[in-house]
Amino acid sequence: MTGQDPRAVGAQIRMRLPQLTPLELRVVDAITSRENLTDQTSLKEIATESSVSEAMIVKIAKKLGFSGFRALRGGLVEYKQSDAANLYREISPDDSSANIIQKVFRTSMQALEETIAILDIDAFDRAADIMHNAQQRDFYGIGGSAQIARDVAHKFLRIGKRATVYDDAHMMMMSASVLKPDDAVMVFSHSGTTTAVLEPMKLARKVGARTIAVTNYAQSPIAEAADVVLCSTAQGSPLLGENAAARIAQLNILDALFVAIAQRDFATAEVNLSKTMNAVSAKREL
Repeated sequence: MTGQDPRAVGAQIRMRLPQLTPLELRVVDAITSRENLTDQTSLKEIATESSVSEAMIVKIAKKLGFSGFRALRGGLVEYKQSDAANLYREISPDDSSANIIQKVFRTSMQALEETIAILDIDAFDRAADIMHNAQQRDFYGIGGSAQIARDVAHKFLRIGKRATVYDDAHMMMMSASVLKPDDAVMVFSHSGTTTAVLEPMKLARKVGARTIAVTNYAQSPIAEAADVVLCSTAQGSPLLGENAAARIAQLNILDALFVAIAQRDFATAEVNLSKTMNAVSAKREL
C-alpha cells in the first residue's frame, strides 16, 4: 500500500513526465501500460523487459516522486484498480457517437477525480487569501488559457472583486512593471512553460507582487517561479490532447476559489452579487 489516495498516482506520474529523458519516458510507458502488473512483479523482470538496469528503474521511480520501485509498483497497482483510472478510454476512429460522448465525458470526469486528489489545500487557501486581499488583480494567459482567465475575472466581478485580463505579451510586461506589493498576479499556463507569461510573472514577483500559477505541471518553470501553485491534471489523448479535460479541471478549481473568496466576506459578496445581477437583469427578455 502507498498510503496515498490511489487517484493521485496517475497525476503524480504525468506531472513529472516532462522532466524525464526519452529513454526514461519509454521505460515509464512500458511499466504503466503493463496489463499484468501486480505486487509480485519483480524489479528484475521490469528491468529485463525494458532492457535497462535495475538501478535505472529505481532512479526513474524516484524521479516520479516515489521512494523506490516497490512504492511505484504498489501505487500503480492501486491506481489501476481505482475508479478514476477506469474512467479513461482512448478515442478510436470506429467509435459511435454514443461512445465518443461517453469517452469525452469520462475523460473530464477522470481529470476532476484526479485533480481533487492532488489539490494542495494549503496552497488553495493561500491563493484565496492573496486574491481576497489584493488591491489590483492581473490575470495573464495566452490562447485557451486566456479564456479561462476571462471566465474567472467575470466571476470575481460578480462579487465586486475587479480583475484585469491580459493576453498580449507586451501588455503583460507593462502591467507587471507597475504592480505593487499589495497587488496579485494569477498566471494561467497548461504546460507551465509559456515564456509569454513566465517573463511578466517573474517581473511581477521582482517588484513585490504576489504570484499564483494555475498549471498542469507542478515542476514546470512557471510553477517553480510562482509563490503559490494550483495544479490540475488530465490524461493525454492524441485527438483531444490534455488541454480539453484540464480546462474543465481548472475551471472547477477556480470556481471553488471564487466561492472561498466570497466566503471571506460573505456579507459584502452578497450585496455586490445582488447589484451585479440587478444591473444585467434589464438585458434579459421577460
